[in-house]
Amino acid sequence: MISTILLVIFLLTAIVYAVSTRKKLPSQYNRSGSFLSFLAMPLLILIVGIIVSLIQPYSLKRIDMSSVGLKVNLTGNERGLSNYQYKTGWVTYNTWTESLYSFPTFLQHLEYDSLNVITKGGFSALIKPSFNYNLIPSAVGDMFLNLRVDVKQMEQGWLKTAIIGSINDVANKWAVDDIFNQREQFESAIIVECNKRVSKWFIISQLRTNITPPPSLQASILAKTKAIQDAQGEYQKALVADAVAKVKIATAKGDSAQAVISASGKAAAAVIEARGEAEAMRVKQKELNQTYIDYIRATTWNGAYPTTMLGGNTSALLNLK
Repeated sequence: MISTILLVIFLLTAIVYAVSTRKKLPSQYNRSGSFLSFLAMPLLILIVGIIVSLIQPYSLKRIDMSSVGLKVNLTGNERGLSNYQYKTGWVTYNTWTESLYSFPTFLQHLEYDSLNVITKGGFSALIKPSFNYNLIPSAVGDMFLNLRVDVKQMEQGWLKTAIIGSINDVANKWAVDDIFNQREQFESAIIVECNKRVSKWFIISQLRTNITPPPSLQASILAKTKAIQDAQGEYQKALVADAVAKVKIATAKGDSAQAVISASGKAAAAVIEARGEAEAMRVKQKELNQTYIDYIRATTWNGAYPTTMLGGNTSALLNLK
């Protein structure tokens, strides 16, 4: 940008010079007979401007507020970051003796190419890791002192080694079927391991391994999963059958209890009825005296004597007196 500004300044200077001397053009042209004599100085100014713009060492760069800028000395006793300062906004630096690095401190998303990892038991699996990371702003200077690389080199170098190493170490402790049955826990364990290794400068989050088993294992995993699902289905059926049996038992108990209650009610009714009849008979017996009995006999006699004779010429006629 500074080169562009210098070139524009030299160009404007040449134009101003040409305009200021335009009144001298006819006399100069008549004397020398050459039109180039008038343009010599403006052209010289423009050529000098181009040369200066091309070779000047200064550059202007803007460091975003969400990033950290580091100015690195390339020469002298203070080369490196022994006395570094963080830079933001517009920063001017000498490209011959200094370098300016910009490190974003906002959330970054990164994906790596597919590679194989070895799980517990020696099985191979294919992963394509993706994750988010943040640079710790206060640790950028220390990171650069140790790594001496820019962001892209850091992502494909040191950080990649740390992430892949963490995935391999965690995968070695997990059986392949456990990885697929408990993927969330597996990836959480990887995040913990990654942050142990890079927490001095980075924070890792939202890691996804996108792991894929080899074809030979996919069939066995599917078969095992199906067997587990079938077993769970049979278990659910057994629970349903048990529940139905309990309902039937409860219904039978209810019917039995109802029958007992009904029989008890009938028995109680019969007892009450028998007691009523007995009470009625008792009342009737109290009303039956000898006079009433003789009256009933007399009113019901038809006037005929019995034909049957008892011993001693005694008839069976009752005395109605």
